[in-house]
Amino acid sequence: MGTIEATARQGSAAPSAGDVRTVIAASSLGTLFEWYDFFIYGTLAASGIIGRIFFPPGNEQLQTLLAWAGFAVGFGFRPLGAVLFGYLGDKFGRKYTFIVTIVLMGVATAGVGLVPSYATIGWLAPALIILLRIIQGLALGGEYGGAAIYVAEHAPPGRRGLFTSFIQACVGAGFFLSLVVVLACKGSMSAALWDAWGWRVPFLLSLVLLAISLWMRVRLAESPVFQAMKAAGKVSKNPLVESFTYPGNGRRLVVALFGIAAGFTVIWFTAMFSTLGFLRNAMHVDETVAQIVVGGGAVMGLGWFILFGHLSDRFGRKRLIVIGYALTLALLFPLFWLMGSAANPGLTRAAERAPIVVAGPDCRFNPFAKVQQDACGRLLDYLSKRGIAYSLEEAPAVVLSIGGTPADHRSDADLDAKLKAAGYPLGKASPGLGGLAVIFLAIMALTALSGATYGPVAALLTELFPARIRYSSMSIPYHFGTGYFGGVLPFVEQYVVARTGDPYAGLWYSWGVVAMALVVTMLLLKERDLVKDDA
Repeated sequence: MGTIEATARQGSAAPSAGDVRTVIAASSLGTLFEWYDFFIYGTLAASGIIGRIFFPPGNEQLQTLLAWAGFAVGFGFRPLGAVLFGYLGDKFGRKYTFIVTIVLMGVATAGVGLVPSYATIGWLAPALIILLRIIQGLALGGEYGGAAIYVAEHAPPGRRGLFTSFIQACVGAGFFLSLVVVLACKGSMSAALWDAWGWRVPFLLSLVLLAISLWMRVRLAESPVFQAMKAAGKVSKNPLVESFTYPGNGRRLVVALFGIAAGFTVIWFTAMFSTLGFLRNAMHVDETVAQIVVGGGAVMGLGWFILFGHLSDRFGRKRLIVIGYALTLALLFPLFWLMGSAANPGLTRAAERAPIVVAGPDCRFNPFAKVQQDACGRLLDYLSKRGIAYSLEEAPAVVLSIGGTPADHRSDADLDAKLKAAGYPLGKASPGLGGLAVIFLAIMALTALSGATYGPVAALLTELFPARIRYSSMSIPYHFGTGYFGGVLPFVEQYVVARTGDPYAGLWYSWGVVAMALVVTMLLLKERDLVKDDA
């Protein structure tokens, strides 16, 4: 698996430091911009704008779920993009393939900013949004593999982990950039203007980022490894088929999908999107405050990716990832409990002092229904929308108790009064400096776990597969894992929280996926699978 790489090194002069910096900068910035394009939807979905503008009115919870379903659709099509562009990248070259992907992404993102609202064109609005999210997913399916492989195939011996870690860090940087642009646009206009059309500006800015990315990437030369394969006549005739028939590749694909991609993805999404949704929805933290603290944690945490990428060159990729998974299983819930107690201490104290119990016959809540069918469902809907935790019990009649005392629940006004009397804060929370510091440190801990499991990934996946089918073999499991395990995470967690009334219950999804990834990685990933330094 290292023959082609060795030939490429012997047959060409070593790239200068300036050449390597250009390769890293062009690949990384293109990745940053492309993830900005992809995440700007998620950033605005978390704020409620996407659901309110493009989906049917009448049920705010349903609008949020539908907006996150649209987010998941983009991820769901990433594997198809990986198949298509992986084939093209192995067949025709790395450079031009990831140029095509960034054009598609930029145009689709700008398109979201031009789609009329549901109030204007009805169901055509969500249909167009879903179509554009599909195009984004296809484009992203080809982007990551191309950028990561391009950098890895230029990296000097012993530094592949460090050099490719910049690609990983730029995923987080894209998320941070999406937050910064949203906050800057909101801060530069009135609230009415922002709600009317200002929210479209971050999408339209994608065209500027597209122009910069194209200018940088067009100047690049093709990967020396692909040039060597082409000169030797060793380019795969059908990289898609060969990815599944190459000796030993079946096990490697399983490891890459279930052991690597699934695990690091849910950790990263939990650190970013779950944290943002948790603070805004469950803890009722002011939206701007939540975006600033999560964005600050995201940008300060970028160094973890580069650090752990570098450490993986010295101590091995597998070891760091396994340690990161194990620590995530141990610390995930405690870190969110810590954030919850710091974000809205009044809500936390009220839940401990006066727990809410809802009792009734076959009591159910359907988050997808515009109107709940019975009194118990309506009561749960009320509590869910206010982010108030509750527990369920069976009883012949519907009864609400607050701290063990039955409470009148005939109207929302009655419930508001009872909850306020029990000490439940129903408005937006604005944590003090001490609380913000605790939240920030918890986010930094989550980004460290993400860095340990994500920082070494580009180097690991590049080393896991032979050069002739590397683009396909790397991209397909990566995007199946990130697309399906990560893409559905916000939707699944929001749904679980809505159904259970427990703001922490959705975290079990992340915990379970990481546990699976830990077992698969420990049992199936062999160090001998990784061809390092093109030996």
